[in-house]
Amino acid sequence: MRLDGRIAWITGGGAGIGAAIAHALAAERARVFVTDINPPAAVAVAELIRATGGTAWGIGQDVTQEADWEQVLAEVRRLGGGLHVLVNNAGVTTSGALLEQMEFADWRRALAVNLDGVFLGTRLGIRAMKHNAPPGGSIINVSSVYGLVGIAGAGDYVAAKGGVRLLTKAAALECAQCGYPIRVNSLHPGYVQTPMLEHGLARMVASGTFPDVQTASATIAGLHPMNRLATPEEIARSAVFLASDESSFMTGAELVVDGGYTAR
Repeated sequence: MRLDGRIAWITGGGAGIGAAIAHALAAERARVFVTDINPPAAVAVAELIRATGGTAWGIGQDVTQEADWEQVLAEVRRLGGGLHVLVNNAGVTTSGALLEQMEFADWRRALAVNLDGVFLGTRLGIRAMKHNAPPGGSIINVSSVYGLVGIAGAGDYVAAKGGVRLLTKAAALECAQCGYPIRVNSLHPGYVQTPMLEHGLARMVASGTFPDVQTASATIAGLHPMNRLATPEEIARSAVFLASDESSFMTGAELVVDGGYTAR
């Protein structure tokens, strides 16, 4: 088991990619802390992991609040000891507005969750992991293909996810410069079949962009040369790789799992 005995913390772990990552890390014998803005969802995922023989706890967390990070870390230390893997996964979708029409409040919400939350997590992860015995760990920041390329109607989202990409590189260089054996990498999925995507597709249908969800889903799938959407489990397997020693010479890197989306 590649993560036997390690402590992992996944934000936004109550559904979608985060839940799949939590299950995948637990399957590799990590002890998993699942956090989510929706506490019952985090608890439900943790219960499923325990039902299959894993070790997990579910805790409510708002990643935009510094106090929540400290409170969860206190629980991680109390129940698990150290912190070896941190997956900054929590995120929200774009407002869908063009920049000239976008409300500043919508911009701030997207940046607060998708970028500020990753900053707070990365900072806390470095502070915690350097005190492990022995020191070290892996921080995985979930970005997106839209951290690599732009798209109209999602300026708030691409700004945040692009920020995650370069924040990751800065953090990786700082850890290396300080001599901390902490690796920091970003993960860039294409479109993934998750409740968040389903919500976005439904919104496109409601706005008249597509006649129905099936057409919307097929169109989005067609943006990928592989002509399909990813499953959350496919993204989770990539996170396991970054969390494990198999990626021991990777830091400041971008792991792109996008069905060829950015290869065009």
